[in-house]
Amino acid sequence: MPTLLTTPPVAPQTLAALQALGIRSVEELCDTGSVQAFLLLKAAGLTVTRSTLWQLEALLLAIKPQDLPQTQKTALEQALKNHPPVAVFPASSEMETFMRAALVEAEQSAHIGEIPVGAVVVSNNQIIAAAHNTCVSDHDISRHAEIRALAAAGAALQNYRLDGCDLYITLEPCAMCASAIIQARVRRVIYGAAEPKTGAAGSVVNLFANPLLNKHTAIKGGILEDECKEILQTFFKGLRERNKQRKQAQLSE
Repeated sequence: MPTLLTTPPVAPQTLAALQALGIRSVEELCDTGSVQAFLLLKAAGLTVTRSTLWQLEALLLAIKPQDLPQTQKTALEQALKNHPPVAVFPASSEMETFMRAALVEAEQSAHIGEIPVGAVVVSNNQIIAAAHNTCVSDHDISRHAEIRALAAAGAALQNYRLDGCDLYITLEPCAMCASAIIQARVRRVIYGAAEPKTGAAGSVVNLFANPLLNKHTAIKGGILEDECKEILQTFFKGLRERNKQRKQAQLSE
């Protein structure tokens, strides 16, 4: 049986906020971690202090907050400093709705022979920009869906800084796109399929978590992952078949 969080020792407002975040037991708090739970509470709008962090860690250690050693507090402070950006993400249904719009863009890439990746920028729950890959047709390596969507959103808002905006992408961004996203100060990135060869949001490297770079953007992957993978797999399967047929035709000449 899970050990439910209760008041006391958790303050009523903190308990309600944790429950709203889906953290209802000590076990779920352990899975999240005290530092991330603290940052989630802060992102959710709760006024938190270091005492809140000490209390969360004490719950995991089954001790009183006043018994938490100073060495542990120092370690928590360092972990807090180095932790990647954290955000409260929209409901799954909302994220899936916007990801489907990004998938529509990806399909447009596939239709013109481009690697099918699509992206949309959302501000105030409205799509303000949408784009897809056009690297081949534009003869320009920078014409990734993310870069094009960021440019269109900047034009729409008349500001290259996209504070408060979310970016939905069907595929985990590469290092080039991740750098642009960071520079644009996008609030949240939600992507579909991981990119094990070039992904810069955790698969190969995580630029968003690099403490040497500005940290503005929180990341969440796996939204409509199967659909996002399928469109890529279908595209590359067709590409391999066409290449095979072309080689066979050349041999028969």
